[in-house]
Amino acid sequence: MTENAMAEDARTGAIVGIAGVDAAALQPVEAGYRRALAIRNAILLLPLAAVASFVDAVILRANDLPWGGLIVGSLLLAAIGIFTLPNRAWHKIGYAFGDDALRVAHGMWFRRDTIVPFVRVQHIDVGQGPVERMCGVAHLVLHTAGTHNSIVTLPGLLPERAAQMRDAIRALIRSDFA
Repeated sequence: MTENAMAEDARTGAIVGIAGVDAAALQPVEAGYRRALAIRNAILLLPLAAVASFVDAVILRANDLPWGGLIVGSLLLAAIGIFTLPNRAWHKIGYAFGDDALRVAHGMWFRRDTIVPFVRVQHIDVGQGPVERMCGVAHLVLHTAGTHNSIVTLPGLLPERAAQMRDAIRALIRSDFA
């Protein structure tokens, strides 16, 4: 967003962007998303820890090489990935649903703050993978015109909320073309 596209709301003092979305007020995603991240990390990291432990316990030990480091390291990495990182990632994602735009901010190391004006939306999806379904959350996907950053995903919504947002955006798009 450029400086020209931002203005200060005289009533609240908040910075308001081109889409009328308050730049300071972000809603958190559902807590079930934190569980979904932990489960997804466990699905990825526990098999890797098992392979590293096998290599450490069988191959390194059998060849009289220093062993134990891979087991400890892989289990420590898995514990951090399952118990610490999902909570940190969950705290770093938020959204604001305005009258004419959706703002999505996320990222632990590299922050990304995206504002999608509804007039740019061409296609809307609401989806749930098996882990999301198990945790009671869904994701909203907005497809916009263009190639760079043309897909914006908002994970961690209640399925009903995602469907409401989809329907509201669809109604706004229809009214713009009518």
